[in-house]
Amino acid sequence: MTTGQLQQAPRFAARRRRPLPSIVWVSVALAAIAAIGVPGFASSGNLADIGSQIAMLVVIAMPMTLVILSEGLDLSAGAVLSLGGVVFAQALAAGAGIVPALLVAAAVGTLAGGLNGTLIAQLRLPPFVVTLAMLGIARGMALVLTDGNAVVVATPALSHLYAMTVLGMPFPIVCALAAWAVTYVLLYHTKFGTYVFAIGGNRDALTLAGVKAKVFHVAIYALSGLFAGLAALLLVGRMNAAEPNAAIGIEFDAIAAVVLGGTSFERGDGWLTGTVLGVVTIGMLRNALNLLGVESSLQVVSVGVLVLLVILVDSLRKSRFLGAHA
Repeated sequence: MTTGQLQQAPRFAARRRRPLPSIVWVSVALAAIAAIGVPGFASSGNLADIGSQIAMLVVIAMPMTLVILSEGLDLSAGAVLSLGGVVFAQALAAGAGIVPALLVAAAVGTLAGGLNGTLIAQLRLPPFVVTLAMLGIARGMALVLTDGNAVVVATPALSHLYAMTVLGMPFPIVCALAAWAVTYVLLYHTKFGTYVFAIGGNRDALTLAGVKAKVFHVAIYALSGLFAGLAALLLVGRMNAAEPNAAIGIEFDAIAAVVLGGTSFERGDGWLTGTVLGVVTIGMLRNALNLLGVESSLQVVSVGVLVLLVILVDSLRKSRFLGAHA
């Protein structure tokens, strides 16, 4: 098989001739139920809050989709984001501007992601083990750098940037849209995207076509780390401070969003728009539970239950669909 043949393969093969993921109907149903049963949920102010609250999760979930499409996993995203936030805040405290500080955080994230990818692609180590180890390393480094304390940011420019609007949209939502747009173009309109699907779906064909699959595999994890580093802007901007454990656990919501959106852990089967719907659904669920006064630990339980239910329903629907077309 040649690279030309790979490029001619449908980029949207993951969605071809199959029913829409259940997350489409779940998100609509959840929005309707919350709007009716949760006071204040449907207000314009609360909907804007949901958008701002899920912005950082969108930034993390976009490259997570590519990681899972390549039959991988990144458990270190939250810890790398926390480390990036600490580095970003400390750079600001040392007198650096927002852009130089963010570049440092992005470099730290890219290095962590690139190391993950190198160990996974070059040494063929299990993604679960490698990224779990990186979670511990990044979290430990964040604690060492801060002595376990928060790094307060007294930079008015950061507060102004986070609070600004662009064409009527809050800055965090603009960042989320940018992350989606970049990932969409990469996945569906570049050779890199073709290779992402091939790494998860038919790695042997990619290798036989003369493509250096390992290089692109490393790049997928480096991209995940880069996005985590860049998300430090939203993390620190929201709190005007950086805490070493601030983003621990966001990787759970990101993985859940990808799975809810219909992306499979095998065969390079997935849908980027489904991930966005997964993020929105998790955001709506958590927001509604917050308004109802449900504690955070039970919110995590609810997200886990939602993932299991959607996976079960999708599995049953796919089985019936395949049976009907056998």
